[in-house]
Amino acid sequence: MKRNATAIWQGSGKDGKGNLTTQSTTLNQTQYSYNSRFEEGVGTNPEELIAAAHAGCFTMALSFNIDKAGFKAENLETKCVINLDPKEGKITESVLTLNATVPGLSNEKFDELVADAEKNCPISKLLNTEIRVEATLN
Repeated sequence: MKRNATAIWQGSGKDGKGNLTTQSTTLNQTQYSYNSRFEEGVGTNPEELIAAAHAGCFTMALSFNIDKAGFKAENLETKCVINLDPKEGKITESVLTLNATVPGLSNEKFDELVADAEKNCPISKLLNTEIRVEATLN
């Protein structure tokens, strides 16, 4: 299985502009720039896309874990915050904040399933940074 995306950039790093298009065209010439990455400009940025990928991957992995354990999740909501240190030019951490509603699931089993999803989702395996999960079972 292979997925792809294309980035096009024109101009200098600070004053240039670019766009991103994904294979599915969910992103279709979506604008990105220095302002959208390092300030609060309009458009997306690589870190926002990594956050979306990590939140989605982790949540789906957890859903599979919950299914395998014999439970059914009513709702899993994960927010991911990617921290970028622009001076070092590196992502310093990915913080996943999860609110879950899974009837009948004990806190102990929940923690076990969350830890496995954190460690084993493909995006977690890809990231070379600290990963933290703050999980709440409702």
